[in-house]
Amino acid sequence: MRAVVVGGGIFGVTAARSLHKRGLDVTLLDPAPVGTPHVDAESTDISKVVRIDYGADEDYTALGEQSIARWRQSPLFHETGVMFISREPMAGFELDSYTTLRRRGHALERLDATAIGDRFPAWKRGSYVDGYFNPIGGWAESGAVVAAWNAEARREGVDVRSAKVTSLDMDADLIVLAAGSWAPQLLPELAPHLHAVGQPVYHLAPREPSLFEAARFPVFGADISRTGYYGFPLNRGVVKIANHGTGTSTVDDEPLRDMLRATFPSLVDAPIVGRRLCTYCDTVDGNFWIARHPQNPKLVVATGGSGHAFKFAPMLGDIIATIALGEPHPLEHKFRWRTDALPAVEAARHASRDR
Repeated sequence: MRAVVVGGGIFGVTAARSLHKRGLDVTLLDPAPVGTPHVDAESTDISKVVRIDYGADEDYTALGEQSIARWRQSPLFHETGVMFISREPMAGFELDSYTTLRRRGHALERLDATAIGDRFPAWKRGSYVDGYFNPIGGWAESGAVVAAWNAEARREGVDVRSAKVTSLDMDADLIVLAAGSWAPQLLPELAPHLHAVGQPVYHLAPREPSLFEAARFPVFGADISRTGYYGFPLNRGVVKIANHGTGTSTVDDEPLRDMLRATFPSLVDAPIVGRRLCTYCDTVDGNFWIARHPQNPKLVVATGGSGHAFKFAPMLGDIIATIALGEPHPLEHKFRWRTDALPAVEAARHASRDR
């Protein structure tokens, strides 16, 4: 079988490698120069969170556990642990994650205001009063991972090419559309169900770098279910802080400065040495879209990272290849083709944003 994979980000490169390992003749197409992550892709930048904390969602929690086992084989993964803390007693995402992980046998450290202030001196003492630290998890060098796995794909025999695809009318037995936010341009019927959303990302140069070393500043979510803010320990001389929210078309520094004043006093006047919009490809329900087209059996869509796919990168290729080849997978119900099921979810999402 001849397969063409459109898009060389984390969905595309993992799909190409897995399909090739299953015996297919695979061509991988991406508009970026060969071996270079696309500058606007969701899976680029210097870091992405790798965690197993997923609220009450057992599917993603289990998938995260499987992914971590594979991430540990990569020198581009750094297991610093992750912490989720809140300004009020834990509820929602934080409490659901804590409860789910404890039930699954994970050893978590509950944190109160005193423990947070004593162990993590960069945090403003007393501002956060509850949460937990999970020693499982950390971050991966995301852009470097994409580049390395593209290089691996070439060594394994995948034909990796730099090309801008304008049509899915191709001479191939299997086409995998893994173009992220650009997928609806090639398959317009997905436009109501996939949305390009910009999320602000900042790189700050701390004046006291020692406060932000991994031992005292792990990957964090800062009351993330309410604020959307998360971040990383010192890496390449910068602290990366980003927001996972409803999205924006411009990068406005003032909300970040407000968050820093309330959370990291020593970063309030830190120079911002880098800023960008991370372009998410959101599905309206937040679940990935990995499914065969119901009318075109040779077309498979693998996209909709919704800001959280990268952490599952070691498992994504196997999932995509299994579904693409028509084999059963335990998560195919979650990632199914669902154009008929999502308008109500879309309406609910807009309603929640209006509140």
